[in-house]
Order: sequence, then structure tokens, then C-alpha cells
Amino acid sequence: MSGARQVGKSTVVSHVVRRRPDVVQRTLDRPSELAAARADPESFVEHDGLLVIDEVQRAPQLMLPIKARVDERQRPGQFLLTGSARLLGMRGVPDALVGRSETIELWPFSQGELEGHVETFVDRVFGDDAASLADSELDRAAYLDRALRGGYPEAIERTEARRAKFFAAYVNDLIDRDVVQLSDIQRRPDLHRLLRLLADRMATPLKIESVASELGLAKSTVDRYVSLLEEVFLIKRVPAWSRSTTARAVQMRKLVMVDTGLAAHLSGRTSASLARNAARTGALLENFVLGELARQLTWSALFATLHHYRTRDGDEVDAVIEASDGRIVGIEVKAAATVDAADFRHLKHLADRVPDFFQHGFVLYTGQRVLQFGDRMTAAPIAALWS
Repeated sequence: MSGARQVGKSTVVSHVVRRRPDVVQRTLDRPSELAAARADPESFVEHDGLLVIDEVQRAPQLMLPIKARVDERQRPGQFLLTGSARLLGMRGVPDALVGRSETIELWPFSQGELEGHVETFVDRVFGDDAASLADSELDRAAYLDRALRGGYPEAIERTEARRAKFFAAYVNDLIDRDVVQLSDIQRRPDLHRLLRLLADRMATPLKIESVASELGLAKSTVDRYVSLLEEVFLIKRVPAWSRSTTARAVQMRKLVMVDTGLAAHLSGRTSASLARNAARTGALLENFVLGELARQLTWSALFATLHHYRTRDGDEVDAVIEASDGRIVGIEVKAAATVDAADFRHLKHLADRVPDFFQHGFVLYTGQRVLQFGDRMTAAPIAALWS
């Protein structure tokens, strides 16, 4: 089980532990337990029942003994490993337990989790159930409040000023503690500068060369740093979607910040600054929607993947969800409270390219009504994602 710090991994583990009487629990955040794991990894993983190892990325030498034990006993549920970095990104990992483990990725809270229910938007729109989407009483200000709040449990109950202090400490601790577990960082201020720049460019295609030029760093350095930030769950890169019939599609990946509250803090977006400069709300709300979709795809009954679509001719769809059978749903995000037929032009372009696979197109906006704009084209409040 992996995910960013402070997203609730320990809470999930505590629920598992309460239901299993045969649990041994160890955390590598404790210096003595980390020293023991590094000194004698084979003895460290010896146990009967279930062994929980928290922050396992701190001792990659445990992987081979874990693999040997799993191969020897071939019984599911022997280990529960948690980490604040992806195992594949750990330095010196001799074996990533391919075929012997299942990865569960935890995100910051989704909007449905905060309201106490499970969201089913993805399953509904692929199940010809778009008519079930409901109107909402939320307005633009309410959506911005949710985006600025983010989903970290430690941040959601704080005032805006106190959240800023949490986010500042969070980034410093993450870079100083977790990033250095993955790679040697010679100039940490460069990593902070990069993270602020990425937050300012959230929900846009990420061009490494442009970022490197602006920061005055080598492209190889920026490429490595971006990968590190992805390994510790600060950013996610959404791949471009294309088919042979969309040959002019641009293949650049889109940058998504895992938490919009943290992204807003890093990019200087506050409720006051957004009131003065409304143009900066579009990227924040698009990132917010992309993050909600990515969360839902981790538990939806339908197996599907998240993409974006962009062509050299300027056609662009903010999100494309592709099911395993090839069907797609296109989603545009609009920060305005009104919508008209012109807002569907890119979705219609996509539908024309792959008519046999196009399931539905949505414009998610800050208005309050669900409206039909022709065959398989619907405008809906952003809250339709979770309401």
C-alpha cells in the first residue's frame, strides 16, 4: 500500500490490525527498527501470521528476504507493506515482487469520502446512466473552497492561514526525508523551485525542455527531479490519448498535482488572489476534476484509464477516460457558471474521430443544472462527480 504522507495509510493499517489477531507491526520510521532491518533483513521478516512493515522504502534490502518467504510458503496475506514512495523508485531495490504482490495506491481524500459516500460517476457514465446525474446547489465559490482545501486529513479542518503553515512544513519534510531516500539531491533549493513552477503549470502538458530553460537547469536534471516528485506522490503525469484515426494527436503528458490544496499553496493561489485574478481559477478547477477522476478510477468496478487529448491543430479535451474495451468518455472542465454549444466543439471533434467508441461527452462547469446539448453531449455541475 503506497501513497503520499498524511493520506491515511496508518489509519487503514489500524483497521486491518484490529481484525487480525496474528499481526506483528513494525515501522521503519523508528531508528532502532530501521537499524535492525538493515543489519539482519532475513530475521526481520521472520513471522507467523501477518507482518506489517510501515515505510518499507527505507530498507530496500528487505525485498529479497520477503520474496524468498513468499515463494517458499505461497500463502496470500503474509505481508502488508506501506510506503510513502513507490517501491519501483527505491534506490537499490533488488526485486520489486513482480507477480507476488498487489499494490493499493492511496490518494488524499476525495469529495465523496469527505461527505461519507462512495462516488460512482465513472461506472454510471459508461453504463448509459448519464441521465442519473443530478443538479447541484454548489456555486463557483464553493468549488474553489473545496479545491483550496485539498484532501489531506491534516489540512481539511484548518483555516486557510493554518493550512499554509501545514503545507510549507509538509513540503520541507517530504523533500528532506523521503526524496533523499530515492536519490542524492545536491541542491535542494532547485527542487523547491521546480515544485513551485510545476504547481503554477498544473493541468497543462509538461514540456521538460521549457521547465529546464526557465529554471536554468539541465534537462536531464529536471527530468530526474520530476520523476522523483512523481515517486513520492506529489505529482501525476497523465498520458496523452490517441488512436490511428487521431494521428495528429500530441503525445506530451499532462501535469496533475496530486492535491489541489498543496498546489494552490505552492503557486500562490488563495481565495483573495483568485478573487483578484479569476483567470487563474481555470487550471485549479481542471486539476481538481482530474484528481477526482484519478481517485475514482482506483475503485471503480469498470477498469479504465485516464488520459488527455490534444492535437497540433488546437483541438483539446481535458480528460479522456478509456475503458478496457476501447470505449471513451470525454470531459471538458469550465470554470464559468454558464455553458453553450460552443463549449462542446472539442468533444464533438473527438466523437467524429472515433464514432464507434465515443460513449459520451461532458462539460463539467460551475453552474447548477444538468443540461443536454444533443446526442451523447451533456453539461453537468462539477459536483456530479460525487453527488
